[in-house]
Parts: sequence; structure tokens; C-alpha cells
Amino acid sequence: MNNPFESGQIKNYILLYVGVVVIMILFFIATSLFNKPKEHERKKFNTEINATQKDKQQEIKEALNPKEHNFKLLDKAY
Repeated sequence: MNNPFESGQIKNYILLYVGVVVIMILFFIATSLFNKPKEHERKKFNTEINATQKDKQQEIKEALNPKEHNFKLLDKAY
């Protein structure tokens, strides 16, 4: 095998490397130009509590009323 520096083939290797880098740069530019990010509509959640939700919250509060239970939870967890 010949040394590419002595036989003059190094020029071909450098041209190949430069060609690959140029192609990578062109693909990067093409993808950044033609692929525009999609803008999504911002979602807004309803934070108002309607009557059925108020009824459910009231039922949960009544169910968790400590007077109805026969046992008492510890004040401190061990």
C-alpha cells in the first residue's frame, strides 16, 4: 500500500471530506428553511366549579367527617 502523502492521493481524500461536510451543511440549511415549527393553540382550562362538582365536594367533605369514624388517626406518623 502506498503512502497517500507521497503518491498525491491526499488531494482526493481532502476533497471527499470537504464534499461530505458541504453536503451536511446543505442538508442542515434545507431542513431549517423548509421545516417551520407548527404553532399550537394555547389550551385554556375551565377553572370554574359547577353545581355538580360542588355537590361532589360536599359529599366528600361529609364522608371524611371525623365524627362519623370509630377510630382516630395518630397525630404523628412513626
